[in-house]
Amino acid sequence: MAVTFHKMHGLGNDFILLDLRNQNFQVNAEIMIQLAERHTGIGCDQVLVLRKPVTTRHLASFEVWNSDGSRAEQCGNGVRCIGLYLQMRSETPSGQFLLSGPAGEVKITCLDGGQVQVDMGKPVFRAQCIPLTLEPVDGWYSLALDRHAYQVGAVSMGNPHALVVVDDVEETAFDYLGAAISRHPAFPQGCNAGFAEITDRNNIRLRVFERGAAETRACGSGACAAMSILHKAGLVAKTVHVTQAGGNLIIEWLGGDNPVMMTGPATHVFEGILI
Repeated sequence: MAVTFHKMHGLGNDFILLDLRNQNFQVNAEIMIQLAERHTGIGCDQVLVLRKPVTTRHLASFEVWNSDGSRAEQCGNGVRCIGLYLQMRSETPSGQFLLSGPAGEVKITCLDGGQVQVDMGKPVFRAQCIPLTLEPVDGWYSLALDRHAYQVGAVSMGNPHALVVVDDVEETAFDYLGAAISRHPAFPQGCNAGFAEITDRNNIRLRVFERGAAETRACGSGACAAMSILHKAGLVAKTVHVTQAGGNLIIEWLGGDNPVMMTGPATHVFEGILI
């Protein structure tokens, strides 16, 4: 049976969106790998699956699949794309709505000009909740790699993140360190490994090696994680522009139990049919 799909991206972090609320299509790891393959499939960093809501509070529920066939708990850029897709279908008359995802409830507000704001929830710093098996010292963790200790911050944004502060994100041994930190045994479920260059208190540059997808042109949850770790450490202000290869996100966090708010663009590229 033919199935309609949508190709979308958030700052170059690209997705295949499958709206399976009224379409029948069996998904599994093997199929997701085939779809995500850029030479023989459609090509994407992640596949978003939209399903019918599980409660009346929610407009829909969603799943996130990485390009290697693994599942992800959260995806900030993907959630913005889902928001734009639902707005395009005139399903969001008030502009604000709730989705349910693997990490819980997500509040989305569709703004003008293709901008979407997402309430990403409050950051969780407790090591056992990230999860992380190390103990922090002054809020940072010492991570041993090849006889060298790296100071990393860590947080859960519904999915696990590590962050290293660097002098220049372009000069970092990104591929090696990103993969090594992402798969480090101190993170039992793996993690997204971020590298942040602090320009000033309102601006950082960021690269993220995503668990299950390697480097992407932007990582929404990674931007939220980086900002919250740096703000908690007193290194950045309450509103930060996070610049990644694909563009800029605005991340706001007032600290404490307040949620992290992410604002940025989403783009619909084309609609196609799987036969």
